[in-house]
Order: sequence, then C-alpha cells, then structure tokens
Amino acid sequence: MTSEHPRPIRNPQHWASAAMPPLQRFLSACHADFWPDHDGAVANYIPELGKADPAHFGIGLATLDGHVYEVGDSRVPFTIQSMSKPFVFALALDALGSDQVERVIGVEPSGDPFNSIRLNAENHPFNPMVNAGAIACSGLIQQARHADAFETIRDALGRFAGRKLDVDDAVFASEAATGDRNRAIAYLLRTSEVIREPVEDVLAVYFRQCAVLVTARDCAIMAATLANRGVNPVTGEQVVTPYAVSRTLSVMTSSGMYDFAGEWIYRVGIPAKSGVGGGILASLPARLGLGSYSPRLDGHGNSVRGIKVCEALSAHYGLHMLNRSDDARTSIIADYDIGANPSRRSRRAQERSILATHPDAVRVLELVGTLSFSNVDYVSRQLAAGARPQFVIFDLHRVTAMTPAGLRLVAELFHELADFHVTVVLSGIRRTSPEWQEITALTGDIGNVRDFYLLDTAIEWAEDQIVYRYGGAIDFLETTELAEQPLLAGLSPDERHELAALAIIRHYQQGERILAAGDAATSLFFLRSGVVHVTLPDGIRLATLTAGQCFGEMALLEPVRSADVIADFSATAFEVALDEFERFRTRHPKAGERIMRNLAQLLAERLTIANARLNLLAAD
Repeated sequence: MTSEHPRPIRNPQHWASAAMPPLQRFLSACHADFWPDHDGAVANYIPELGKADPAHFGIGLATLDGHVYEVGDSRVPFTIQSMSKPFVFALALDALGSDQVERVIGVEPSGDPFNSIRLNAENHPFNPMVNAGAIACSGLIQQARHADAFETIRDALGRFAGRKLDVDDAVFASEAATGDRNRAIAYLLRTSEVIREPVEDVLAVYFRQCAVLVTARDCAIMAATLANRGVNPVTGEQVVTPYAVSRTLSVMTSSGMYDFAGEWIYRVGIPAKSGVGGGILASLPARLGLGSYSPRLDGHGNSVRGIKVCEALSAHYGLHMLNRSDDARTSIIADYDIGANPSRRSRRAQERSILATHPDAVRVLELVGTLSFSNVDYVSRQLAAGARPQFVIFDLHRVTAMTPAGLRLVAELFHELADFHVTVVLSGIRRTSPEWQEITALTGDIGNVRDFYLLDTAIEWAEDQIVYRYGGAIDFLETTELAEQPLLAGLSPDERHELAALAIIRHYQQGERILAAGDAATSLFFLRSGVVHVTLPDGIRLATLTAGQCFGEMALLEPVRSADVIADFSATAFEVALDEFERFRTRHPKAGERIMRNLAQLLAERLTIANARLNLLAAD
C-alpha cells in the first residue's frame, strides 16, 4: 500500500457497534488503495467470462476460529475456474488413494502457462495445477464415479466452502463451445492412457467443475480449510485428510501460480491458486485463508488487484511462510517441583515431612501453544537438565495443537522415561479427545502413563505415591477430633470440650455438595473423616481437605459463602452454628482471640502458596 489512512475518532460509548479490528481496517485500506488500479484486462478467450464487470473488487479473509472478514464485493458470485484444481486434487487423493493419483500425475513445476499442451518425460501431466493435470484428476474421478463424478466434485467444493454451490450454465456452455485447446490436451492424455474414459465425458466434468460459482468469502473459507488441516473452520467438518492437505499445499506452493510461481513464492510466500475468472485464494498453514475477486488479469492470467492484496498482506504482517518466528523456549509456561509448589491438599504433619524430604520427586511442566517437533525437543532437554524425578507431570490444558512430528517425539520421550522408571502423568487432556487417541496410538502399551484432567488432582496423586513409597499412610477413613484442628490450636481441653458440646456431627455422601457459593454463611465445619474439596463457582479447585482440617471458616469474616465444598468420599464433619460460636467467643475472649490469630496464620499460609504459584508463572 502506498497511502496511510487516518484512524477515525471513535466515541467510546459506541464500542460494540463501531469498533473495527485492525485486520478489518487493513483490508479496507487495501481495497481503497487498489480499487483505482485499472491495469490488466478481463479474460475473453471464453466469451462468457468477458462479460464480467471489471470494476468488481472483493476481499475475504477467514481465520481458523471461523471468523470471516469481508470488504467490497465479497458476496459477488463468479466462476471458480482453475481455483477448483487444488480441491479436486485433494478430493482425488482421499477418494481414490494417493497411489492411483500419483501414478499418473506429477508434482513438478512446468514453467509453462497453465494451458500448455505439453507433458513430462513419462507422458504424464507435470502437476495437478496446470490444465493437463486438472483434466487428468477429473478423468480419474469420472472413471471411479461415472455419472456421479461432477456431483461428487461439486459436493466436495461445497463442503470446503461450507455451503451448497451452484453452476453458471452459460459459462459452462461457453467453455464447452470454445475449449478446443483443452480437447487437444485431453486427447493427448487419452493417447498416453492417463485418462481412460471418453474425452467428451471427462471434459464435461472438467468444464462444469470450472463453472461452479463462488464468492471471495467462499474462497477465503476454502483456503482456510486447507490452512486448518482439512477442517472447515466455519462448519467444523473434516473435509479432507491432513495427508491430502499437505500434498495439495505443496503443489500450490510450487505450481499454483503457473509460470509466476517462483516469483510468487519469493515475494509473497503463501501457497496460492488463481483462476481466470478473477479469483485468487491463498492458504497460510495454521494461520488463515484469503480470497479475492477482481476480474482484471495480468499477462500470467492472475488477478492484478488480487496479487496486490496478497503482496500487501504478506509484506505488512511478515506472513511469508518461511519467515517463522516461533520460539521453542516459550513452550514451557511453568516448571517446578512439589517443594516449590505443592498441591492444594491440606496434609498432616507426617505427610508434610515425607514430601519435604523429597521435594524433587515430582516435577511439573506446564506447557503452552503447539507441541511441535522443536518445542517437544526443548521440553525433553529441559527435563533432562534437572535431577531425575520419580514422577513428571505434563500439563496440557494450554496446549492448542500437536503436530505429527511433535507427537512422535512425545511418544519417544515417554518410552525413554519408562526405561528410567519415571512415571508420566498427563493433565489437561480428556481420554475422549482426538489428541489422547493420537498419543496412545504412538505410545502403545507402555505402563508408565497416567492421566488426570485437573492439574491439582494429578499433583495430589503423585504426592500420595511419594508418601506411600516412603512409609507414610493416607487413611481417608480415619476419624479425628477437635483437638487436632489447626484453627483450634492453643485452646484448653475444657474449652475444646465445651466447643464439642455445641457441635452436631454431619454425614455426607460422595459427591454431595456441602456448601454452595452464594449461600448465607451460618456455620463452621471441622472435618472429622473423609475428604472434601473447595472450588470456585467456575470450577477452579482451591483446596483439598482431609480429616483434621476446617472449612467454612471464612464465615468469621464474610456473611456469604464464596466457594463450593463437595465431598470427594464419604465424610463426616463437626458443624458449629456461627451464633453459638460467637457466644462461645464472648464467654472465652482469650480463646476467641487465639482462634482469630490461628485463622490469620492459615490465611497467610494460603497467600504464601498463591504468591509462590504466581512467582513461578512470572519467572517463566
């Protein structure tokens, strides 16, 4: 772009209706800058194409979360023409198998115009992006689907676009009437036995395929589907396999822009495909899909304005696919052991002593972003740089994607840890997820992998194993009395006896909600047996409490419950009504003062743990 567009002054009160995302503003500026460019000419070798309005100019950009930016004539329909080629190639790879397709269609750039009547040394098309390769693809589908061939193709194109697509019958008839060059290519392919069906039947499929109507918005979504490993980001449908996508993007990179392909990948660096109808689509893997429509073409048959949009987007945001700035060192958001950051379970003195003696027995690595080859390699080296733990927990709840190379390296890392008798614990991933299936498919039957969805549950479990290994015991059925309650430390036996007389013993079943956030705080609870956990309303676990701990104690400071308390196992608790407790404090002011000091100490300990957690995240 050559001009700067001033940002309009916005009224803060109109945020929801007037705020414009920066990318929308950039695309609008591109449209304003490039619309006055009247270079190039509308294609007329197919007479019906020559009727296109040269003033039309539309841009669409689809993100991988399904948002679509649109500017200008983004909903104006035009025929897809050669932009259909990569999608039909991907369809053929999946529907017919790569062996059958790759046996007759090459993948080398030709260096020739898109309609060149020339084959490679094996008398096969150079690649599926030139007309010869595209006709061969249509021929393979015609051979497999016969009368249903075109509808198979149209259905696939519609799934890429996320909607049913129509055909411009006038353009189809015009192409069929004037397509002698394509007939010559088809007969050459028939002579070489690349296509085996009657030439006119194959060309009817190919011409109709090129006459399918799309918009710039459709092209953006179709390109984004390729960028999203075959998943349409708007509909969520897996349209083609990742294998077909990677091979399709490869030939788009080398040959999608025909005899302009080398300069295109050098200057723009985004796999792309153009069509003589005026469309260009560009697919940046794991990032976005771009579609544009402007029927004025340059000497290579590419849209003049469309090329400028792609060049501007790539240059302005540094989107060349080889200009990657991903840093593996950002893949670990936190790295600690249980000495620095234990679980939220309130443990007894014996358990605390064992865990304090073995602080590095459990290592926790919280990961973020994509588990790529380089990221997993970095994680494995960071793990190896420290002392060998007995348990290592990988928290994956911030992981957004896993690449095939990264997954293979993960599996090899797990096998390596198994050889050293290190147990792997995964958190933040569900067994029903595709990622879990991919991990287990590669790790096989190794027995050193455990999983817990919540990180704190995973840490608790690993801590329990350390306690067991070093002679400790965790008896969830053990019963405790008020004398063991930290909140009541320092009270005399008589004072505790009087307090016990005020208490009612409550029984709770596993999974029962004991307290609910928002309820009035009218009682204190002292856990007598079992286990309960404390969670915020959004599901975040604050603490796990075992016998000998109190809960609901914030009633001494707050009139309303701020968290839920749920029984993990069958549990019993002493419940003391708050008004009875206040009368006890009035009768025993020194005991009441002692209880409040104990509460302050408990809160200080919780704050210390929370600060340690924040410091770990900030440090990494």
